[in-house]
Amino acid sequence: MDQLERFLAYDLDELPYVIVSLLIAFTVHEFSHAYVAYKFGDPTAKNEGRVTLNPISHLDPIGTLLILIAGFGWARPVPVNRFHFKNPKLAGVLVSFAGPFSNLIIAILGFLIFYGLLAAGAGPDLPFFVQPFLNVLINLNVLLFVFNLIPLPPLDGYRIIQDLVSADLRAKMTQYEQYGSLIFLILIITPLSHYTIRPILDTGINFVGGTLSQFLSLLFF
Repeated sequence: MDQLERFLAYDLDELPYVIVSLLIAFTVHEFSHAYVAYKFGDPTAKNEGRVTLNPISHLDPIGTLLILIAGFGWARPVPVNRFHFKNPKLAGVLVSFAGPFSNLIIAILGFLIFYGLLAAGAGPDLPFFVQPFLNVLINLNVLLFVFNLIPLPPLDGYRIIQDLVSADLRAKMTQYEQYGSLIFLILIITPLSHYTIRPILDTGINFVGGTLSQFLSLLFF
């Protein structure tokens, strides 16, 4: 067990909560992209069976495994064809934002359930796994919300920027996107992450998580 734990980004006793939370977070995230794209007139994702809450349709085996080992990873990207949109800029922004926003909603629901149980006096009587599961569910979804809004390819934040800029600038961004993706990987997998991505994540997670916690707790206490 100790040897296995050395290769994981999480403690073994936390691993079941992480796996279930990942299944929920990744599935809802990718479903939201696919559903919003379909509602704006793009049937591409629907035709590939992605407008579903079945995790098997959305999980990438390697990306999921890396989450457990390295602490970062990915799900299967949802295919989007902007040419089906009547208003490509608006639809593109909303489709890209739908994924991170769904993670924010899950985090909010997690907080509401947690504070609701405490306010009802159910804390001491809860099964042992409820509080740690909610804690992981909330933290992981806040992380995914903040992480995916970083404006670097291939993240959703970059796609949002692409749809907000002019057509000429979008074309230039697309031309150099492969280099941006390489830079992103370097920032993630090297010690540079401690000076670039990690401070952004820590600041964003503390702000979003702290704000949600303070605001939502006022509804119950």
